[in-house]
Formats: sequence, C-alpha cells, structure tokens
Amino acid sequence: MKYDLIVIGSGPAGQKGAIAASKMGKKVALVEREMETVGGVCLHTGTIPSKTMREAILHLTGYRQRDVYSDQYRHKRDITMDDLRHKIAHVTQLELDVIQDQLLRNGVDLFEGNASFKSPHEIIVENKDSKQVLEGEHILLGCGTKPNRPDHIPFDGKNIFDSDEILKLDEIPRSMTVIGGGVIGIEYAIMYAILGVRVTVVDGRERLLEFCDREIIDALLFHCRALGMVFRLGEEVVGIEHMPRDFVVVHLESGKRLISETALFTVGRVGDTEHLNLEAAGLERDKRGRLWCDENHKTRVGHIYGVGDIVGFPALASVSMEQGRRAVCGMFNQPFKHCGEMPYGLFTIPEISMVGLNEEELTKEKIPYEMGIAHFREIAKGQIIGDHTGLLKILFHRETRELLGVHCIGETATEIIHIGQAVMAMKGTIDYFRDTVFNYPTMAECYKVAAFDGLNKVEIDSTFFSESMDSCEDIESRLEECESALEELSS
Repeated sequence: MKYDLIVIGSGPAGQKGAIAASKMGKKVALVEREMETVGGVCLHTGTIPSKTMREAILHLTGYRQRDVYSDQYRHKRDITMDDLRHKIAHVTQLELDVIQDQLLRNGVDLFEGNASFKSPHEIIVENKDSKQVLEGEHILLGCGTKPNRPDHIPFDGKNIFDSDEILKLDEIPRSMTVIGGGVIGIEYAIMYAILGVRVTVVDGRERLLEFCDREIIDALLFHCRALGMVFRLGEEVVGIEHMPRDFVVVHLESGKRLISETALFTVGRVGDTEHLNLEAAGLERDKRGRLWCDENHKTRVGHIYGVGDIVGFPALASVSMEQGRRAVCGMFNQPFKHCGEMPYGLFTIPEISMVGLNEEELTKEKIPYEMGIAHFREIAKGQIIGDHTGLLKILFHRETRELLGVHCIGETATEIIHIGQAVMAMKGTIDYFRDTVFNYPTMAECYKVAAFDGLNKVEIDSTFFSESMDSCEDIESRLEECESALEELSS
C-alpha cells in the first residue's frame, strides 16, 4: 500500500500533520498502537488527564473560594481517586471521539499496530491479528515520549511510581515525595498539596523552572510554601527503598532521609522510539531516545521528519501541533508562516504563562526596558474570582515602547497571555493597552493597569531627567556669569 505520507503517532503533532497533508490532497496513513490510544500521550496520560484532574481538584475542594466560604464551600469531604478519574474518563472519551471523527472526515487511513522501519520508505505495522507493510514517499515521526524509569529506582506502581502511574493510584496518600521539580513534578505536587497531602519536592537544581521569569517563580514558591509544601533544592537522590507498613525512604546525597507513604519520580522523559528499528531507515537516536532535526523538522534522512516531544524542548502540545503542520508544509513545498512569539503555559496552581523575553534575558542583551505590573488584588474581577496573589508583568522598550515580554501568574494566566501575544505579533507598543477599552470587570483589565504603571515610571523618569538638565543648565549659566565678573575684576 503506497502513501504520500505515513505518520507514526497520533498525538497533537501527528494528528495535525496528517490532517494538513490530507487537506493538500495527499494520501495519508496514520499508525497508532491501539485504537483506544488514538490521541497519544497528550490525551491519555499527559496533558488532558493532568489538566482535567487539576480542574476536578479545584472544583471538589472549593479551593477558589476558600478565603470567603472556608470549608463550607467544599463540594466533597472525602475526595477519592475514583472521583478524579471519573472526570478524566468523561473528558478523554469526548476528545477521543472528536479526534477520530476529524481523521475520518479528512480521509486519513488509520492503522492499528506497532510500527517499525523495514527500509527508509517502508513501515511494518504489526498487531496480534496481522502484519502489513506500508510504503511512503514521506515519513513523519511523532511518536512522543514516556517517563524516564532508571533501573535503580524500584518502581511498583503503588508506593513508587511515575507520572503515568499516578493516575492509577488506589487512593490519595497522606504524604508524597516528588523527585524532580520540572513542569510535571511541580504541577502534580501542588495538586496533591491542595488535597491535603504532605508534599516534599526534591530537585538537584538550586532554582526551579529556570526558563521562567524569576519574580513569577518566587511568587509560585511563596504560594507553594503557604500550602505546606517543603522544597529540598540542590539535593541529589542516590536511592529509594521500601520500608515496612507501606512507607518509602528517599536517600539524598547529603545524607538526609525523606520518609513518606509514596514517591513520585518525574526526572525527565525519553523518546518512545526503541521499537522503530531506526537503523533500517539510516537514523539513530540520542541517549534519551530523541531525534535530531533541523529548524524545518527534517532529519538526516531527507524524506523523514520528526515532530513533537521526540525532538526535545519545548515539548508542549500547542507547539507540537504547529510543528506537525510546519513539517508537512515543508515536505510538500507549501508556504508556512509563523506569526509572533511562542507562548508558554504551566498549569500549576496558580497558572503561569509567558511570551517574549524576561528581565534576565533583556539585561543580558543590554536592552533598555521598563516594566508595568498589575496585581490581581487591584482588579475587580480578581476579587470576584478569589485570586489575591496573581500578577501581570509587561516589559517594554524604554525608548520605542515596543512590547518585549509579558509574564503572568494567577487564575486564567494561560488565557489572558494571548492578548499580549497578539499585540507583540503586530509590533505594538504599551500605549495600545493604555488607549484601548477592555470589558469591565474582566482579567484583561490587568493590561490597562499594568500599562499605566509602566508609562508612569517612564514619565516620572523623563520629568526628573528634564528637571535635572534644567538645573544643570542653570548652574552652568551662573558659572559663566561668575567667570565674566572675575575677568572684569582682574582687568
């Protein structure tokens, strides 16, 4: 069976790439291990389940309105893992139906089975019932990643588990040690802390989430500590072992021992590529199972492209979708235009989102900038939704006033960041926010408040500088008068 494009993996990158090629009139095949896992890691163990679980926790605990109603607003006294899984199963099934319908409507042939290369243009698809060979002019690899599971960690799925297995726990534990303070680790750590779990986070780095604005992360850590979370930073884990009565002990290189009911291991992810027989296609993967690709997602074998998490950072579903489209446009010589800066969203509690440069990057590049800040507690909608700790920060060029970056922490941060993204894409200035009317009360009003804050700083500085210059000119004038008087006296 010959195809213009064979896509391996039905996650966000594979889906969008397959559909884009089909809309170009190409004959497309998409291979997924099982029909039940169409949608990939994103739909079944990653993005959608974790974000759905987050929303379920916020709803059932009444977290958003605790300040006003205390525990009276709690929807359920004893929350169970089954309560959380119920919501996840509902959302997952709806999304699965949507994806399968989109593939069907666009004429994409869906094959079930394990994929592996027979040759650079041939893919073997094998399942329990059949084995067949597909031939493709182009190949798109979007097979995603899976949790890193080092041999020295005694995973059992009950007391010591990874980010996939956490969704299958029998019950919510009383205590948890989270090993790895990356995005996945921090997201789950905060969720369980809100459920009342005693959480300790261990990470070998002195600073967490280094790609984020430092002030934003400081605000997040302050919030985490208010929940009772403990952080052990700059600490390396040397071993984990089981203890009697279903406890585990995490041994740190410094000699410390952390005892808890459970341990979540979230140190890195590896490419799900070991079964692809990449050697038959002339490819090789790195030690983390990832593929090298150029800026157009082309591998070292010209007709094979790589997209999604297997190509590395940033490993975001939103970015993977664009990578799928971009790769397909490249292989079939179609135009592709990327508009503006790429936003990042972290679904911690509270949310974090950003677009553009941060203060450290601007300082390093010696770009003169000013900032405007709006605190959610100053915004009427912030009081209504119960967020008193969030903030929006706008960074802009002092001279041209062009937007350089927007950083936000708080409720709806991942939503309102797109206003700043749109203005940045149009090379807009901070004056836009000052002169634009926003609905009231909304969180978008933060942009106006932050704009006034930033512009006030520029104007005050300009006024002070102008007055200083006037004073200097006045002094110089008087000095000239004195010099003239001295010359007259001396003559």
